[in-house]
Amino acid sequence: MMNKRSIYIWGISILCFLVLMIVTPTYPQDQDYHNFADQRTFLGIPNMLNVVSNFPFLIVGLIGLVLCHHGNYFRLSLQGELWGWTCFFVGVAAVGFGSSYYHLKPNDATLVWDRLPMTVAFTSIVAIFIIERVDEKKGTISIIPLVMVGIISILYWRYFDDLRPYGVVQFVPLIAIPAMAILLPPMYTHSTYWLWAAGFYLLAKVEEQEDKVIYGWTHHIVSGHTLKHLCAAMVPVFLALMLAKREIEPQRYSSKTFHCDHSFQI
Repeated sequence: MMNKRSIYIWGISILCFLVLMIVTPTYPQDQDYHNFADQRTFLGIPNMLNVVSNFPFLIVGLIGLVLCHHGNYFRLSLQGELWGWTCFFVGVAAVGFGSSYYHLKPNDATLVWDRLPMTVAFTSIVAIFIIERVDEKKGTISIIPLVMVGIISILYWRYFDDLRPYGVVQFVPLIAIPAMAILLPPMYTHSTYWLWAAGFYLLAKVEEQEDKVIYGWTHHIVSGHTLKHLCAAMVPVFLALMLAKREIEPQRYSSKTFHCDHSFQI
Protein backbone atom coordinates (compact mmCIF):
# COMPACT_ATOMS: atom_id res chain seq x y z
CA MET A 1 0.00 0.00 0.00
CA MET A 2 1.52 3.31 -1.08
CA ASN A 3 1.74 6.14 1.45
CA LYS A 4 0.65 9.69 0.66
CA ARG A 5 4.17 10.84 -0.19
CA SER A 6 4.59 8.09 -2.79
CA ILE A 7 1.19 8.91 -4.28
CA TYR A 8 2.16 12.59 -4.56
CA ILE A 9 5.48 11.74 -6.23
CA TRP A 10 3.82 9.43 -8.77
CA GLY A 11 1.04 11.95 -9.35
CA ILE A 12 3.46 14.82 -9.98
CA SER A 13 5.60 12.62 -12.26
CA ILE A 14 2.59 11.59 -14.36
CA LEU A 15 1.36 15.19 -14.52
CA CYS A 16 4.78 16.42 -15.71
CA PHE A 17 4.85 13.71 -18.37
CA LEU A 18 1.36 14.62 -19.60
CA VAL A 19 2.31 18.31 -19.77
CA LEU A 20 5.43 17.36 -21.75
CA MET A 21 3.33 15.35 -24.21
CA ILE A 22 0.87 18.23 -24.62
CA VAL A 23 3.28 21.15 -25.06
CA THR A 24 5.96 19.45 -27.19
CA PRO A 25 5.62 18.28 -30.80
CA THR A 26 5.96 14.65 -31.81
CA TYR A 27 9.53 13.51 -32.36
CA PRO A 28 9.72 10.93 -35.17
CA GLN A 29 12.68 8.62 -35.74
CA ASP A 30 15.23 10.25 -38.05
CA GLN A 31 15.80 7.77 -40.87
CA ASP A 32 19.35 9.03 -41.30
CA TYR A 33 20.06 7.37 -37.94
CA HIS A 34 20.30 4.04 -39.79
CA ASN A 35 22.98 5.39 -42.14
CA PHE A 36 26.11 4.31 -40.26
CA ALA A 37 29.62 5.20 -41.34
CA ASP A 38 30.99 1.66 -41.55
CA GLN A 39 28.83 -0.44 -43.87
CA ARG A 40 31.50 -2.88 -44.99
CA THR A 41 30.74 -6.55 -45.53
CA PHE A 42 33.20 -9.20 -44.34
CA LEU A 43 32.75 -12.97 -44.62
CA GLY A 44 29.31 -12.37 -46.07
CA ILE A 45 28.15 -10.44 -42.98
CA PRO A 46 26.85 -6.93 -43.77
CA ASN A 47 27.98 -4.14 -41.44
CA MET A 48 30.21 -6.75 -39.85
CA LEU A 49 32.08 -4.66 -37.26
CA ASN A 50 28.87 -3.09 -36.00
CA VAL A 51 27.39 -6.60 -35.74
CA VAL A 52 30.23 -8.49 -34.04
CA SER A 53 31.07 -5.64 -31.64
CA ASN A 54 27.86 -6.58 -29.80
CA PHE A 55 29.31 -9.96 -28.82
CA PRO A 56 30.76 -8.61 -25.52
CA PHE A 57 27.24 -7.75 -24.32
CA LEU A 58 26.21 -11.38 -24.65
CA ILE A 59 29.29 -12.66 -22.83
CA VAL A 60 29.13 -10.15 -19.96
CA GLY A 61 25.38 -10.58 -19.58
CA LEU A 62 25.58 -14.37 -19.37
CA ILE A 63 28.50 -14.25 -16.93
CA GLY A 64 26.59 -11.77 -14.78
CA LEU A 65 23.55 -14.04 -14.72
CA VAL A 66 25.63 -17.06 -13.72
CA LEU A 67 27.36 -15.14 -10.92
CA CYS A 68 24.00 -13.83 -9.67
CA HIS A 69 22.52 -17.29 -9.31
CA HIS A 70 25.35 -19.85 -9.06
CA GLY A 71 26.40 -19.99 -5.42
CA ASN A 72 25.35 -16.33 -5.01
CA TYR A 73 28.86 -15.18 -5.96
CA PHE A 74 27.72 -11.55 -5.79
CA ARG A 75 26.37 -12.05 -2.25
CA LEU A 76 23.00 -10.47 -3.04
CA SER A 77 21.26 -10.58 0.33
CA LEU A 78 17.98 -8.92 -0.69
CA GLN A 79 15.40 -10.60 -2.93
CA GLY A 80 14.77 -7.32 -4.74
CA GLU A 81 18.47 -6.99 -5.53
CA LEU A 82 18.53 -10.47 -7.03
CA TRP A 83 15.50 -9.70 -9.22
CA GLY A 84 16.83 -6.29 -10.24
CA TRP A 85 20.30 -7.49 -11.19
CA THR A 86 18.81 -10.51 -12.95
CA CYS A 87 16.68 -8.19 -15.11
CA PHE A 88 19.74 -6.02 -15.77
CA PHE A 89 21.99 -8.86 -16.92
CA VAL A 90 19.16 -10.42 -18.96
CA GLY A 91 18.81 -7.05 -20.71
CA VAL A 92 22.56 -6.82 -21.29
CA ALA A 93 22.75 -10.34 -22.76
CA ALA A 94 19.72 -9.65 -24.95
CA VAL A 95 21.42 -6.53 -26.33
CA GLY A 96 24.01 -8.89 -27.82
CA PHE A 97 21.27 -10.54 -29.88
CA GLY A 98 19.00 -7.55 -30.49
CA SER A 99 21.65 -5.07 -31.56
CA SER A 100 23.38 -7.63 -33.80
CA TYR A 101 20.04 -8.37 -35.47
CA TYR A 102 19.43 -4.66 -35.98
CA HIS A 103 22.83 -4.00 -37.54
CA LEU A 104 22.42 -6.83 -40.05
CA LYS A 105 19.65 -4.76 -41.64
CA PRO A 106 19.22 -1.35 -39.98
CA ASN A 107 15.64 -0.04 -40.09
CA ASP A 108 12.89 0.94 -37.67
CA ALA A 109 11.48 -2.60 -37.44
CA THR A 110 14.79 -4.17 -36.41
CA LEU A 111 15.69 -1.19 -34.20
CA VAL A 112 12.87 -2.26 -31.86
CA TRP A 113 14.90 -5.36 -30.93
CA ASP A 114 17.96 -3.21 -30.25
CA ARG A 115 16.16 -0.76 -27.97
CA LEU A 116 13.93 -3.19 -26.04
CA PRO A 117 16.73 -4.96 -24.12
CA MET A 118 18.58 -1.68 -23.54
CA THR A 119 15.43 -0.26 -21.99
CA VAL A 120 15.09 -3.30 -19.70
CA ALA A 121 18.67 -2.70 -18.53
CA PHE A 122 18.11 1.06 -18.00
CA THR A 123 14.95 0.66 -15.97
CA SER A 124 16.38 -2.20 -13.91
CA ILE A 125 19.26 0.03 -12.84
CA VAL A 126 16.81 2.68 -11.61
CA ALA A 127 14.98 0.07 -9.53
CA ILE A 128 18.29 -1.21 -8.13
CA PHE A 129 19.26 2.31 -7.07
CA ILE A 130 15.92 2.76 -5.33
CA ILE A 131 16.46 -0.53 -3.48
CA GLU A 132 19.99 0.42 -2.40
CA ARG A 133 19.59 4.13 -1.71
CA VAL A 134 15.92 4.79 -0.92
CA ASP A 135 13.86 1.84 0.28
CA GLU A 136 14.19 -1.88 -0.33
CA LYS A 137 10.46 -2.60 -0.48
CA LYS A 138 9.61 0.34 -2.76
CA GLY A 139 12.51 -0.51 -5.07
CA THR A 140 11.47 -4.15 -5.32
CA ILE A 141 7.87 -3.22 -6.08
CA SER A 142 9.07 -0.75 -8.75
CA ILE A 143 11.02 -3.31 -10.84
CA ILE A 144 8.12 -4.63 -12.92
CA PRO A 145 6.34 -1.24 -13.36
CA LEU A 146 9.58 0.45 -14.46
CA VAL A 147 10.44 -2.31 -16.93
CA MET A 148 6.87 -2.22 -18.29
CA VAL A 149 7.03 1.58 -18.71
CA GLY A 150 10.23 1.12 -20.72
CA ILE A 151 8.67 -1.54 -22.95
CA ILE A 152 5.54 0.58 -23.49
CA SER A 153 7.72 3.55 -24.53
CA ILE A 154 9.28 1.38 -27.26
CA LEU A 155 5.90 0.13 -28.48
CA TYR A 156 4.54 3.69 -28.47
CA TRP A 157 7.45 4.85 -30.64
CA ARG A 158 7.05 1.93 -33.03
CA TYR A 159 3.31 2.38 -33.58
CA PHE A 160 3.06 6.19 -33.39
CA ASP A 161 6.56 7.12 -34.63
CA ASP A 162 7.07 9.35 -31.60
CA LEU A 163 10.25 9.09 -29.54
CA ARG A 164 9.22 11.37 -26.68
CA PRO A 165 8.26 8.65 -24.16
CA TYR A 166 11.39 6.67 -25.03
CA GLY A 167 13.47 9.81 -24.57
CA VAL A 168 12.02 10.27 -21.09
CA VAL A 169 12.76 6.64 -20.18
CA GLN A 170 16.32 6.91 -21.48
CA PHE A 171 17.33 10.29 -20.11
CA VAL A 172 15.48 10.61 -16.78
CA PRO A 173 17.75 7.90 -15.29
CA LEU A 174 20.74 10.01 -16.36
CA ILE A 175 19.45 12.67 -13.95
CA ALA A 176 17.87 10.49 -11.26
CA ILE A 177 20.78 8.08 -10.75
CA PRO A 178 23.53 10.72 -10.27
CA ALA A 179 21.17 12.67 -7.99
CA MET A 180 20.57 9.60 -5.82
CA ALA A 181 24.27 8.77 -5.87
CA ILE A 182 25.19 12.26 -4.62
CA LEU A 183 22.35 12.94 -2.18
CA LEU A 184 21.69 9.52 -0.64
CA PRO A 185 24.20 7.42 1.35
CA PRO A 186 25.32 4.15 -0.25
CA MET A 187 24.48 0.77 1.23
CA TYR A 188 27.69 -0.77 -0.10
CA THR A 189 31.38 0.03 -0.55
CA HIS A 190 33.05 0.50 -3.96
CA SER A 191 30.42 2.99 -5.12
CA THR A 192 33.04 4.65 -7.33
CA TYR A 193 32.45 1.84 -9.82
CA TRP A 194 29.15 3.55 -10.63
CA LEU A 195 31.17 6.59 -11.73
CA TRP A 196 33.36 4.44 -13.97
CA ALA A 197 30.25 2.89 -15.50
CA ALA A 198 28.71 6.34 -16.05
CA GLY A 199 31.95 7.58 -17.62
CA PHE A 200 32.06 4.73 -20.13
CA TYR A 201 28.38 5.27 -20.95
CA LEU A 202 28.93 8.98 -21.64
CA LEU A 203 31.98 8.17 -23.77
CA ALA A 204 29.87 5.66 -25.71
CA LYS A 205 27.25 8.35 -26.40
CA VAL A 206 29.94 10.70 -27.72
CA GLU A 207 31.33 7.97 -29.98
CA GLU A 208 27.83 7.24 -31.25
CA GLN A 209 27.29 10.91 -32.06
CA GLU A 210 30.66 11.20 -33.83
CA ASP A 211 30.35 7.94 -35.78
CA LYS A 212 31.44 9.29 -39.15
CA VAL A 213 34.08 11.66 -37.73
CA ILE A 214 35.85 8.84 -35.89
CA TYR A 215 35.63 6.64 -38.98
CA GLY A 216 37.49 9.35 -40.88
CA TRP A 217 40.05 9.92 -38.12
CA THR A 218 40.92 6.21 -38.07
CA HIS A 219 41.29 6.12 -41.88
CA HIS A 220 38.25 3.82 -42.19
CA ILE A 221 39.63 1.23 -39.76
CA VAL A 222 36.89 1.52 -37.15
CA SER A 223 33.81 3.71 -36.77
CA GLY A 224 32.48 5.59 -33.78
CA HIS A 225 29.48 3.30 -33.57
CA THR A 226 31.63 0.18 -33.29
CA LEU A 227 33.65 1.83 -30.51
CA LYS A 228 30.37 2.86 -28.89
CA HIS A 229 29.39 -0.80 -28.57
CA LEU A 230 32.73 -1.71 -26.98
CA CYS A 231 32.61 1.20 -24.52
CA ALA A 232 28.98 0.55 -23.61
CA ALA A 233 29.86 -3.09 -22.88
CA MET A 234 32.29 -1.83 -20.24
CA VAL A 235 29.34 -0.53 -18.21
CA PRO A 236 28.13 -4.01 -17.13
CA VAL A 237 31.77 -5.10 -16.76
CA PHE A 238 32.42 -2.44 -14.11
CA LEU A 239 29.09 -3.08 -12.42
CA ALA A 240 29.90 -6.80 -12.24
CA LEU A 241 33.31 -5.97 -10.72
CA MET A 242 31.56 -3.73 -8.20
CA LEU A 243 29.19 -6.54 -7.23
CA ALA A 244 32.10 -8.95 -6.78
CA LYS A 245 34.11 -6.60 -4.55
CA ARG A 246 31.60 -4.61 -2.54
CA GLU A 247 30.61 -5.08 1.08
CA ILE A 248 27.97 -3.45 3.25
CA GLU A 249 29.12 0.01 4.37
CA PRO A 250 30.28 -0.14 8.02
CA GLN A 251 27.94 2.72 8.98
CA ARG A 252 24.94 0.96 7.45
CA TYR A 253 25.94 -2.33 9.08
CA SER A 254 26.38 -0.69 12.49
CA SER A 255 23.06 1.09 12.17
CA LYS A 256 21.31 -2.15 11.18
CA THR A 257 22.94 -4.05 14.06
CA PHE A 258 21.98 -1.38 16.58
CA HIS A 259 18.42 -1.38 15.32
CA CYS A 260 18.15 -5.16 15.61
CA ASP A 261 19.70 -5.22 19.11
CA HIS A 262 17.46 -2.39 20.29
CA SER A 263 14.38 -4.12 18.92
CA PHE A 264 15.38 -7.37 20.65
CA GLN A 265 15.79 -5.62 24.00
CA ILE A 266 12.37 -4.05 23.69
